[in-house]
Amino acid sequence: MKKVIAILISCSLALAASAFAQQDEQQQKPKKQRAQTERSQPENAARPAPQPRQAPPRQHVETKAPSHEQGAPQSSESKSKSHMTKAPQKERVNANANKEQTEQREKENNAAAESETANKPPGPAPANEREKNEREQAGGAPGPQANKPNVQGNKLNAKVNKPDPQTVQRIKTQHESFRAQAKPDKIPAATFNQNYRISGAEHWQGQQYQVFRSYHPQWHDRNWYHSHYNRVELIGGGYYYWNNGYWFPAWGYDSSAQYYAYDAPIYVGSHAEPPDRVIADVQASLQEMGYYQGEVDGLLGPLTREALTAYQSDHGLYTTAVIDEPTLSSLGMS
Repeated sequence: MKKVIAILISCSLALAASAFAQQDEQQQKPKKQRAQTERSQPENAARPAPQPRQAPPRQHVETKAPSHEQGAPQSSESKSKSHMTKAPQKERVNANANKEQTEQREKENNAAAESETANKPPGPAPANEREKNEREQAGGAPGPQANKPNVQGNKLNAKVNKPDPQTVQRIKTQHESFRAQAKPDKIPAATFNQNYRISGAEHWQGQQYQVFRSYHPQWHDRNWYHSHYNRVELIGGGYYYWNNGYWFPAWGYDSSAQYYAYDAPIYVGSHAEPPDRVIADVQASLQEMGYYQGEVDGLLGPLTREALTAYQSDHGLYTTAVIDEPTLSSLGMS
């Protein structure tokens, strides 16, 4: 009987020793796997933070194994769960490493592209911009309107290149003895119409424009004009009378000499300078600024009125298309 008991005790001790050996082997296996995983990762890959160990779930008293069975080998189901827990962690580590490598490559590519763009010479401008620049450099769009003043293209230059006092004095000196000549073949003469009114004058506010708002042509003989005005002169093919800073067409004074390029008052100031001389001064000044491209002839023809309109529009004046007090003052010639 004692021998049987001794044999049982020996078997139990052998089984316990075998269980402990297997448990040690199972504990060493995860460590080897982690070491292999770390060696397989890139050197610049970020190492994951160590995962906190979770306490093993508590077992019920009824299912707790005897002390000599705690060292028994793990079942296949436990091994499978352990492998499934470690696999996602490895995948996350590899994904993070690949993401960082991709971001690094993108940064390097962007830096290379920026460097190439900075060192690359500028290419040709778009076709529409080239055409615009060519038109501006040429002073206007070529074609059927080549003989027409390029008012739109010269606005900016006009504001910058406004004549200085020295230029104005030079222009005035140049035209001291200027005399205009009638040109009915180039600039058709205006015709008398007692119902004529200057278009848009009713909207021009201020005392300086009152004479334009109230103007209407009058037909009188020379005796009437001499009895009402002190100064009546033949200027540029027609007679004009002077009144309070303005020259007016003297319709009816002489039926053989009543050529007027434009039927409107012309402001010259208190010195009563001849209107053709003042018109020539204004034409030359507008020509200096690029508004007027016609001939300096001392006549208020269509090209001169168009240039006046553009200049007045650019400088915040009423577009009267004629020489008025604000326009002459803006040109420095009043």
